[in-house]
Amino acid sequence: MARSVMTRSEIVDAVKKYTDPFRVQKGRGFRLKDFDPGDTLGLKMNKQEASRLLQRGSEWLAMEQDMLYAQDSWSVLLVFQAMDAAGKDSTIKHVMSRVNPQGCDVFSFKQPSSKELSHDFLWRYAQMAPRRGRIGIFNRSYYEETLVVRVHQQLLKAQKIPAELVGRNIWDERLADIARFEDYLTRQGTVILKFYLNLSYEEQKKRFMQRLDRPEKNWKFSASDVRERRYWADYMKAYEEAIRATASKAAPWFVVPADNKWFTRLVVAAAIVEAMEKLNLEYPKVSLEQMKDLAAARAELKQQK
Repeated sequence: MARSVMTRSEIVDAVKKYTDPFRVQKGRGFRLKDFDPGDTLGLKMNKQEASRLLQRGSEWLAMEQDMLYAQDSWSVLLVFQAMDAAGKDSTIKHVMSRVNPQGCDVFSFKQPSSKELSHDFLWRYAQMAPRRGRIGIFNRSYYEETLVVRVHQQLLKAQKIPAELVGRNIWDERLADIARFEDYLTRQGTVILKFYLNLSYEEQKKRFMQRLDRPEKNWKFSASDVRERRYWADYMKAYEEAIRATASKAAPWFVVPADNKWFTRLVVAAAIVEAMEKLNLEYPKVSLEQMKDLAAARAELKQQK
């Protein structure tokens, strides 16, 4: 179905069935156990059907991104968080496959450098916030400072924080700082969408075994991945508290089922399309003065041999 056949409101209404069940805008009372990692909303599709539907979403997204870039006013920040093997990389790859690379930046945050450790915990992420007209993608983000650092609290020592400031409320304080940071960005024209790819413990083991069993996937596996599984319960608690503290209408979380990759990609694509359609993006209108300049340029080109 061509994009021009549907109005913006019709597009938003069409994708809501994929986004509403997984959108978290109020953190109070949020529980991860209320979300099924294997949920597909009862949809049954083969790979070809899912691929065609995702392609339509990607085409819509590409058109919206082109107008976003031309308008040069709004920016979009997509935050992806998940346990290992949940499919962050492949989701980004498939959903953003048709987006113009000139208008999109992807950042995968690894262990902080010594320079980054000499700044506050949000510093390196703030440097990479998307410019107006662009889509920024954080493949892992500032939330790691309340996830992996919380689970492995010895990492705090490397951050050079004065000892008297590392109290029992440090995680609540960091989550409050993140919520304020996101509130600030949204008030400056950055649309924030946060995706937690909700992978089950059992499916993660299955995907790890596939990486071990298939030589072409061996490079994806690290022994540390297995060690981190020992802390699964700690990570789930940390994720739950992070979502509770930072979910808002302006910067919602989407707890996306991740046991079926085709469905994960559809939900993510639907959420991005929905958010960008709501911006009512348009190409910049040409002024009368600019129209005169264009007419003059056309006349000059016609005279040139």
